Amino acid sequence: MADLSSLQDLAPASSAPVAPAYVQELDAQGRSYATGKRKDATARVWVSRGTGRIVVNDKDFTDYFARPVLQMIVRQPIIAANRTGQYDIRATVAGGGLSGQAGALRHGLAQALFRFEPELRSIMKKAGFLTRDSRVVERKKYGKRKARRSFQFSKR
Repeated sequence: MADLSSLQDLAPASSAPVAPAYVQELDAQGRSYATGKRKDATARVWVSRGTGRIVVNDKDFTDYFARPVLQMIVRQPIIAANRTGQYDIRATVAGGGLSGQAGALRHGLAQALFRFEPELRSIMKKAGFLTRDSRVVERKKYGKRKARRSFQFSKR
């Protein structure tokens, strides 16, 4: 019993939970990397210090995502973090359609910004950019015209 009491004396006095310390994750070129996913689309994103240039699949992102709504979706993490014009973003997206690719790019960009500046985590988390949207298209079932739609009923 004497051994157990000596161990209790060594235990920390406060049992308050300690928040994990996030550290900056950079590669040899000084970039942070993250992968974003949405529906069937996957985006690989690299963030580095720069002038605010966004390149997607070797094209300017305004050329790649022609619709203003998709451009707004891609810019959301940068605007939320108030870092407009401070980072160069390079991304490759594949799979799915343009809407899913924009969502995947937003997810990956938020993760990469958080890895570049760990203090942005609370902003990104509060806005919901770090959570992967797991909704995917439901598969087609046999005996159905689509996933749930039945064939048209014919009385005669």
